[in-house]
Amino acid sequence: MSLIKNSKLQLVLTWVLLTSVLLGIVALLPVGDKVEASAEIKAAPMTAEEPEITSAALLSNQKSNKESESESEAETEAVSVTPVVSVDSTIPAATDLTYDPASRLYDANAQGATVTESAVASIAAELAKSYPKTINYVIQKGDTLGGIFEQLDLSQMSLYQILEVDLNVLALDSIKPGQTLVFTEFEGELTRLELHISLAHQVVYKRSGDDGFEFEQITLEGEWREHSYIGKVEYSFAGSAKKAGLSLYEAQFIASLLKDKINFSRDLRSGDTFKVLVSRQYIGDERTGENRIDAVSINNRSRNISAYLYEGAYYDEAGLSIERAFVRRPVSSKYRISSSFNPNRRHPVTGLLRPHNGTDFAVPIGTPVYATGDGVVSRVLNHKYAGLYIEITNGQTYRTRFLHLSKILVKKGQRIKRGQKIALSGNTGRTTGPHLHYELHVRGRAVNAMTADIPIATAIEKKQQAAFKLALSNYHAAWAQS
Repeated sequence: MSLIKNSKLQLVLTWVLLTSVLLGIVALLPVGDKVEASAEIKAAPMTAEEPEITSAALLSNQKSNKESESESEAETEAVSVTPVVSVDSTIPAATDLTYDPASRLYDANAQGATVTESAVASIAAELAKSYPKTINYVIQKGDTLGGIFEQLDLSQMSLYQILEVDLNVLALDSIKPGQTLVFTEFEGELTRLELHISLAHQVVYKRSGDDGFEFEQITLEGEWREHSYIGKVEYSFAGSAKKAGLSLYEAQFIASLLKDKINFSRDLRSGDTFKVLVSRQYIGDERTGENRIDAVSINNRSRNISAYLYEGAYYDEAGLSIERAFVRRPVSSKYRISSSFNPNRRHPVTGLLRPHNGTDFAVPIGTPVYATGDGVVSRVLNHKYAGLYIEITNGQTYRTRFLHLSKILVKKGQRIKRGQKIALSGNTGRTTGPHLHYELHVRGRAVNAMTADIPIATAIEKKQQAAFKLALSNYHAAWAQS
């Protein structure tokens, strides 16, 4: 009888020892640095009638535990997973879990499966596809759009689809260091691209079904705050203007605006004075980088040179135009308009929004193309869809573009005059036939060049004289206050 009691006691002690060993093995199982697993194994309550435990069963359990430990170590070696995963403590330790990617469910009844870090990684990867992924990329010097797509392992098909719709705005042709591209992916596919040009100006490309992308320009008006600067010429106008608080760009713009009135390097003298009104754009208390010169007055010895912004153009004190006037058409009037400006045009097959931000002229290949206003050539490019094209910056307010050319006759940085021949028309890029596509942009927005209110007159009309004089008095009052 005592032998039986001793035998039962020995079995109980062995059972407790095995349970402790099993708990120790579970606690020592290696896991990745970023995975948190917690499992609580509870021993079943003991009863008066203990199950019979034979030496063969003990040997079988020990062998099974060693094999399980070896297998777990092999499967969990060198794995790192970002998400933090907790194993439900209500699942018994002896229960195996299998993750089925197709159904995204755990199968607790599968035989021979274990919860490993590789399984957790697979689960995390599948779950990540269910949520959009956003990548913010700050453009660096030397970057190209194609290179950025390749670096981020983004689809070339998406790149071509975006370039196709960008033909209507050509914003991605002039990406600059410091600007930001925001990519959004969902289930491995690019669904959205944002170009942050400034705080007040963004261009957004959004996927629409399987047919491609649509774009939207977001322009915030913000708050324009007027600043007054008064200074005296010491050595150079640019250096004196900077000392007074103007930026180098603003000083250069003033010199370009008044170049026909005064030679800044030869005519200005030490002691000459100047007054400038500048409006700068703010979003909240942060400057967007957008600004405009509202008025400038320079006292050069005994004469006054001035320019005042009125209805988008600059005039002197007498109401005579400072800037040379525009002409509406870049080609001879004998050529008809084949497609008009239409910001709401849609693709006839896909129904996607495809604005026509310019005016098309039906001209044969080789037709001379003329500049519609004075300016500086800011872009000369060969675009996959726009073909050979030229962009001209016409002062601070205006910009003109000429697309699908066969030959370009000017160079980037070249100063040109209204009426100067700049190119020959063609059929380059993506077109349905030879034609010239002409665009006019006012303060960054495309407008109808055939109807827009642009400076085509050389002086203020009589009916606007009173309003112009009122604007001048407001400018002078702002200087007086400062």
